[in-house]
Parts: sequence; C-alpha cells; structure tokens
Amino acid sequence: MVKMGKVYLIGGGPGDESLITLRAIEVLEKCTAVMYDRLAGEKYLKYLDESCQIYYCGKEPGAHYKSQDEINEMLVKLAKKGHTIARIKGGDPYVFGRGGEEALILSEEEIPFEVIPGVTSAIAVLNYAGIPITHRGIAQSFHVFTGTSADKLNTNWESVAGLEGTLVFLMGLRNLEDIIERLIKHGKNEDTPCAVIMKGTTSKQKKAIGRLNTIANIVKERNFTSPCIIVVGQVVEFSDRLNWYEDKPLFGKNICITRTKKQSGDLRRQLLDLGAEVTQINSIEIKADSKKLDPYVKKFDKYDYIVFTSVNSVEIFFNYLIENKIDVRTIKGEFAAIGPATLKAISSYGIVTTILARHFVAEDLFIELKNKVTKGDKILLPTSAMARSYLKDNLEKCGAMVDRVDIYRPEIGQAREDFDSTDIVLFTSPSTFNNMVEIVGLDKIKEKTLLAIGPITEKEIVKHGIKPYVCQEYSTNAMVNKLIDLSNKKEI
Repeated sequence: MVKMGKVYLIGGGPGDESLITLRAIEVLEKCTAVMYDRLAGEKYLKYLDESCQIYYCGKEPGAHYKSQDEINEMLVKLAKKGHTIARIKGGDPYVFGRGGEEALILSEEEIPFEVIPGVTSAIAVLNYAGIPITHRGIAQSFHVFTGTSADKLNTNWESVAGLEGTLVFLMGLRNLEDIIERLIKHGKNEDTPCAVIMKGTTSKQKKAIGRLNTIANIVKERNFTSPCIIVVGQVVEFSDRLNWYEDKPLFGKNICITRTKKQSGDLRRQLLDLGAEVTQINSIEIKADSKKLDPYVKKFDKYDYIVFTSVNSVEIFFNYLIENKIDVRTIKGEFAAIGPATLKAISSYGIVTTILARHFVAEDLFIELKNKVTKGDKILLPTSAMARSYLKDNLEKCGAMVDRVDIYRPEIGQAREDFDSTDIVLFTSPSTFNNMVEIVGLDKIKEKTLLAIGPITEKEIVKHGIKPYVCQEYSTNAMVNKLIDLSNKKEI
C-alpha cells in the first residue's frame, strides 16, 4: 500500500524571488512534485531536485489553463500516489488565492497538508512603489479587496467609499474604471490620490500616479497590462519621496545567468541586491569523472606544479582527495591558477597559490608559468574534457612533462525559467554561449544585450555575428561593476 503523501500550500510572494521564505525553500528542496501558478512564476523552480515532477497550473486573465476543480483533483491524485507536493501560489495562499478551498478539499480527503505563508502583494508591491500602506496621522487602517470581480461582488460601496484608510484592489486592472466610478458615485472625493502599480517587485515594475478622476487615462496612455494593483488614499503621495526600489542601479533589468547552478549563487544575490530581476538558466551541468586521477595518485609527490584552469577542476580535484583520504601534504609542487575565482577556490582548501594569471585565458597562465618552468619539470593539469590543448602543448614545448587529466565534462543543461523576458545575458565561457544556442536558439539570443567575460568568450560570440560587451577580469565583482557602469552610461 502506497503511503499517503503530503501537500504544502506555499505562498511564493509578490514576484521578487528574494521575498520567498526560508521555510518555503526547505520544502521545495525535498518535494517530489510541484504545481505552480502564473503569478508565482518559474523563479522558484531552481530550488527543486532534478527528478521533481513539474505541473503548470497558470491562470491568465480571462482564460484558465486548468480549472480550480482540475487543480484540486490533481492535488489529491498526486498525494494519494505518495508525493510530497509543493503547491506554489503568488502572494499568500489565503489572500484571494483560493488556498482555503484547496485546504478544505485536502481536509475532506484526509490528506496531510501544511500552509506556508507568503508575503502578500497587497503590502509588498506598495512598499516597492514607495507607498507605505499605513502612516501615522494619514492612514491608520488599510482594506484589501479583490478587483477581478468588483462589478459582480455584493459590495457595500457606500461603506467602502467612506473608509478613511488606504484602499487596495488586487488584480483589478480590467475593472479599474468601474471601481473608480463606484467609489466616486458613493462619496469618495474624485481628487483623492490614486496609484496603479504594474508587475510590482519585478524588473518590469511601472507605476502610474494620479487622482481618482485622472488615473484611468494615465494607465491607458501607458498601456499597462496585468497584474496590477490599485491603491487609493493619501499615502500615494509618498511614492516619489520613498521610492527606494526604482532608484537601485540595476532596477528595470532582467539579467540571465548562464553558469552552473552551484556557481550562480553569489552573482545572483549581488544582482538581486542591486535591483535586477534574475533569470537563472544553468546552461552547463558538470559531470565529474575524478576516477581518472587514480593512475596519477602515486605520482602526486613528484609533480613540480599543479595547474588549475577553473573552479570546477579545483573542487573536483580536492573532493577526490577528501573522498579517498589522500593527505594534501603529499603534493610537493607549487599551485598555479587562472583568474581570481580559481584562486579563491584553491584558497578555500587552505592552499597557497604561487602562480596566478590575472585574466581568465590560458595564454596569460602560460606566460606566468614559462618564466618558472624548466626542462624536465613535471606538471599535473586536472581540467575539462572540453578545454583547449593550448596549455599542455606550449608547456611541453618548454620541455615540461605534462599529465593532462580530464576530470570533468561540461554537458548541456536545461531551461526551467522563461528566457523571453530577459534583457541582458551573461556568458562566462564559450561553452555557456554555445549551450544557450542549443537551449533557446541563436535568434532569441540575438535579441538580447550580451556581456561576455574575456576575449575567448567574446571571440566565440562574435563568430555568430553578435557583438557583446566584454568584461576583461574574470570575477563576479568585475561583471557586476561592468553592468553598473553600462547602466550608468545608459548603454543597457
């Protein structure tokens, strides 16, 4: 008999991926099936195990991909198959998200469930637009309404219009004029400040500020699309003075990272902190093959130099030592690294690197090595199966004996997030570019602004008829600084 599964009703927050809770991430990492909505988006799929089953239950305005009954039925079916299910909903599950209906069905079916609260857009989107939902002496209460069926609800509009606090209507763009008409008709001053915020907390956030009698025309002129939030009240007048989010240096940019999942974390966090929205498409998956080092273990104390050309090679090499209980002190040679990121990775294992190429190219590393390498020196080069033979060939021309060991192979990853919405794509190697061509197609890449690290990556991109911006230093900080510089110059 299959053990009953469990359902987690998760609030994914309003759009900014950094607003998801730690508890939600913990659950996503262990779930075996996930069902997500359009407003929850694909940003949270990065936390899933590769084997997790993914079901899109998106609801577009006026058209539902799956009905609520179908969603309920799927939740029950998956749970009875023993799955741990994450049901991700935008905002909070119980704030106009039908989370209560889904919980009731699970309760009736005696299926274990847990509700993980999310940051509701009713508060967060206003915050990101510079609007405090309450303020002493101005708005001592707030009131949240659904705007999707404002024309049909049995709402006491006279009471609503008479409220002194902040009025918030979620998902109400289609009924904006109707909401305004009813508020004014029932006594709300037509000069009351009003705002409409589109796609709040994301890189596509836009806001229209006006009065009840002008806001509809402003929104129409700016071609706003859903999702939007309507705010009515005096607190709207703070929007310019408290506009912290839109003042961030990379606000308005959706930046695509194409590195491996493991290597994307630090860069993603920096970009989010600078106001960018981040799309993460791990174009490369690293398949380690460290057993190829087995024949060379007995020679570890004979090598004069151990040369690393990537962070991946460092991590795989040292993990091999740890797993096989090999004392690093048996390695007598000097350590060489290409670029600051590789240097940092070596240092994390307590190893001092004596030879460093400042730029992420084999040519620079060879220049540093040839000044030290003498005829007969033995060199271990743990590297990628896709690496160029340049370093080995040229070191051997200097008389060195080089053991190149291909300890990993980069393979093409997969896209779990939407590439179409991105503005800028970051490439850190020729492999990331070529793999993205395979994943999304060259034509789509040509539509974007590209930033490449180093001349080798640049050369590969130029071969395909695209001129990228180039960052010469291979480090996360250098890429971030380049993006800020380009943004300040209005080049991106």
